[in-house]
Formats: sequence, structure tokens, C-alpha cells
Amino acid sequence: MASATAHLSSRLPSLRPYAVYGVIALFLIVFLAFPVLKVIFVAFQDANTGALTLVNFHDFFANSLFRESFFNSLYVACASVVLASVFALPLAYFTSRFNFSGSVVIQTLSFIPLLMPPFIGAIAMQLLLGPNGSVNLLLRDHFGFTIPFMHGLNGVILVDSIHYFPFLLINLSASLANIDRSMEEAAQTLGSSGLRLFRRIVLPLSMPGFVAGASLVFVKVFDDLGTPLLLDVSKLLPPQAYLRITSIGISDPMGYVISCMLVAFSVFAMWVSFLGMRGKDYATVQRGGGGLSKRDLRPAESAACYIVVLLILAIVLAPHIGLLLLSFGTIWSFSVLPNGYTLAHYHQAFTTAFGFITNTVLYAGLAGLIDVLIGTAIAYIGQRTGVPGRKWLDYLAMAALAIPGVVIGIGYLRAFNNVQMPFSDQSMASWWGVIVIALSVRRLPYALRACVAGLQQVPASLEEASQNLGATSVKTIWRIVAPLMSGGLVAAFVTSFATAAVELSATLMLVSKEADAPISYGIYLFMQAVSGRGAGAALGIIAVVIVGIATFLSHQLVAGARRKMA
Repeated sequence: MASATAHLSSRLPSLRPYAVYGVIALFLIVFLAFPVLKVIFVAFQDANTGALTLVNFHDFFANSLFRESFFNSLYVACASVVLASVFALPLAYFTSRFNFSGSVVIQTLSFIPLLMPPFIGAIAMQLLLGPNGSVNLLLRDHFGFTIPFMHGLNGVILVDSIHYFPFLLINLSASLANIDRSMEEAAQTLGSSGLRLFRRIVLPLSMPGFVAGASLVFVKVFDDLGTPLLLDVSKLLPPQAYLRITSIGISDPMGYVISCMLVAFSVFAMWVSFLGMRGKDYATVQRGGGGLSKRDLRPAESAACYIVVLLILAIVLAPHIGLLLLSFGTIWSFSVLPNGYTLAHYHQAFTTAFGFITNTVLYAGLAGLIDVLIGTAIAYIGQRTGVPGRKWLDYLAMAALAIPGVVIGIGYLRAFNNVQMPFSDQSMASWWGVIVIALSVRRLPYALRACVAGLQQVPASLEEASQNLGATSVKTIWRIVAPLMSGGLVAAFVTSFATAAVELSATLMLVSKEADAPISYGIYLFMQAVSGRGAGAALGIIAVVIVGIATFLSHQLVAGARRKMA
């Protein structure tokens, strides 16, 4: 009997990965796969009989408003990719190709738009570039004409391009750094130079980065809800889905049809990026490529580069500048600059809207903690165990990247609206905790990749040595693995926290009462009225500061972890 008990206890540790796998799989199925599949199923379901049908999609394309919204969404997403490329290509190429002072500062400033969600700067861009904004007022007074920068769809394209172009810049810069400079030198030896060299050698070899960045920009713009709503542009798919569900109700099939299309196009964009790279060889001879050979600029070339770079930076940083002015301005209407400046908006933000800030810290903090725990477990199961299907757990978690926030919100409303909370009459869909779950599911892919990277830096031999000395697997993970991958864990938490703190799409669908709302919802409420835009801008600046601090800490901790491992 004793020997049997000992044998059983020795087998128990090997069952722990399976138990953890089951718990995580159940969590992802209930809070990711089930709501999304529910949305897709309802899109194909007859509202009266419950039978599967395509009539809902027929009704969608038979409606002129929905058809226009569909093509508008495609146009806005594609145009945003083009405009984002106009911003990203010169910055990536100049900083990779030429020697000139300030290249590090330029790269750093170019990443700042990622710190602020596009919907926060939408109103600021209207005040700067709108029909009666600062720039058009100056053009009208001095030249007698205006430019429709922010008119209708143009405004959505401009704001989203400014915010999401760093995805292109990051990927393009990485691709340019990996180009084998010997290929460039060979082309120059054969007489190729200038624009021909760029078109025939540099651009084709940087296509992996361009396609990866372009697909991300397309997906992000196609799924964006907050920017069109704040710019009063409703003829796009995400606003139509939101308006149908919030005005008609969760029984309206058109909201689910639109959500199904949003998911389909997100998956399609990622598939196209994979298809575009399949069968093509972009490999370089040298390991790491060596990057483009940098050359010094002549004075005239240097001046031209600086003019282009400064013009791009002025455009992409305009939302931050406008938001900062709005947060301090007393009245800013039909004038180039605010009439005066005050701290009253920040006082209002920290008094009447302080609940939004505390809710954000709570929700984003809990979401970050959940993501670190789940991300670490998935990374460990995938890299350190032989559990069957471990890769599929990773794929399921990463699938959240292709699910728009509005779809998550609608799916939760449909799936959990009739689920009653224990010891309460409250529906689960209206519980504040479901916002935390939605945020954690949405941001899990970012935390997971940080956890995987952190675990890859921990040698498996250290775990084996610990277990050989008698430590249990749990104690080994707690005393050996976790401390060694602490940089990755903190980076995962901070990344999840920073991105969840300004999430709007899912929270806009799931907030049932203002007392439970986070800062993104508060900004949206304040920006609806002209009188509240100052306080909304102040909340936006606070959100940017929170995200900026979190991002800075993430980079510092990751850099510290790398130095320790070196």
C-alpha cells in the first residue's frame, strides 16, 4: 500500500501540466472561442426559425447603407496603408541609409504615436486641421482657400495613418537592417544607383517587413471603432455594428453579420501577408545581413532630408500637440490657438473623473496579471513539456489578434447576457469583471510573446539541475525559472497593462454603468460635448502619460534582463 502511494505521488507532478493545460484551454474556449463562434453562428441563423441561412448576408448587401459602409471600410483601410507608407518609408530609409545627426531622436519620436490611441487625438486633429481648424484658418486668411484634411473619411484615414504608421516603420527598419550590404554593393558595381537601386534592390528585399507592417495597419484601421465615432463618421462597418447592437439590441442579426465580416477580413489580411511571402526567397548571405551601407550626405541632400523628416514628424506628432493645447486651453473655437490657458481641466479630471482613472488602473492591472499568469503557463507548457496539442494552445491564444474589440464586446453580450452572477441578480454581461476578462483576452497575445521570449533565455539545464537536487517542479519554477525570466514577466505585464489601459472598442460595448467605466470610456463621454472636451483632453494626456511610463519601464526592464543574460 505504501509503495503504491509513493508511486502515485511520484506520478502526480507529471499530471500538473495537463491540469494547467485544461484550465487555460477552458478559459480560452469560454471567453474567446465561444463568444466569437456565437457571433458567427448568429450571423448565419434565421432570427425566426433558428435554421442556418444566408438570408442575413443577402439582406446586408441589399441595404445601400451597409454596402456603402462595407466599401468605405475597405477604402479607408487601403488608403491608410498607402498614407502610412508615405510616412514610414522615408523615415525608415533615411535613418537606415544615411549618416546624419539626430537619427536616434527621429526614430524615437516616430514611435510616440503608438502611445496614444487614435480616438484620443481625433478631436485635437479637428481643431488643428478641421474645416475651421488652425491650419485652414491660416490658409483662408492668407491665401483664400482651405484643404479638406479632416472632411468625412479623410479625417479617419489621416488620424489612423498617423497612429498606426509606426507598425510599418518598425517592420521596415528591421528588414532594412537585415539586408545583405554585399548585394547592394554588387548592384552598384553593375551601375545601379539612386532611385533604380532603391526600386530594384532595396525595396524588394525589404518586402517582408513592409507586408507584415501593412497587414497590421490594414487590420487595425479596418477594425477601428473609436475614431469614426468621435469624428461623427458612421458609414463604416465597426460603427454600424456598434450602432445596431446599442440602438436595436443584441437580437438584431445585422450587428452579427458585420462582426462576422470584421473577423473574416482580419483573418484575410493576415492570410494575404502570409501568401505574399510564400514561395519567395528574401534570405541574405551574411547572418544578420549587415544592413545597408550608410553614406554621408552632401549639404543640399542633408537639408532636403531634414525638411522631409521634420514635415513628417510635424504631421505625426500633431495629435499630441493639439491634445496638449486643448487640455490647457480655456476656449478654442474658430481660432488658431486657444484664447487662454488654465489648469481647470486637469482639476476636473482628478476630481469628477477620478473614478475613471482608478477603474483603469484596477482593470488594466488585473488584466496584466491574468495575462502574465496565462502567458507564462502557455510558454512553459509549449517549451518545457511534451503535452499533446501544446502548440494549439499557443495558436488559440494568438488568435485574439485577429478578433476586433467590437466583436469581442458583441460576443460577450450575446453569450453572457442571460448568465446570472452567483448570489446576485446581475447579468454576467453587465458585471465589471467581464471588462477585465475582455481586456485580458484582447491583450494576451502581446504578453504571451514577451513570456515566450523570457523563457527562451532560461537554459533548461538549470531546471534539470534543480530537480536533480531534489526540488519539485513547482519549486523549480518559483525559485529558478520565474526569477531568471523576471524581465520578460514584467515586460509582459507592462505591455498588457499599457495597451489595456486605453482600449475602447470592447469596453464601449461592455460598460453597463458609468461608475464601472475606465478612462477610455470617460474620454469618449467628455469628447461628445464641446464643453467637456478640455477635461477629455486632460484625461487623454493622463492616459498617454500612463502608457508612456509603462512603455518606458517595459523597455528598461527588458534591457536590464538582456544585460544580465549577456
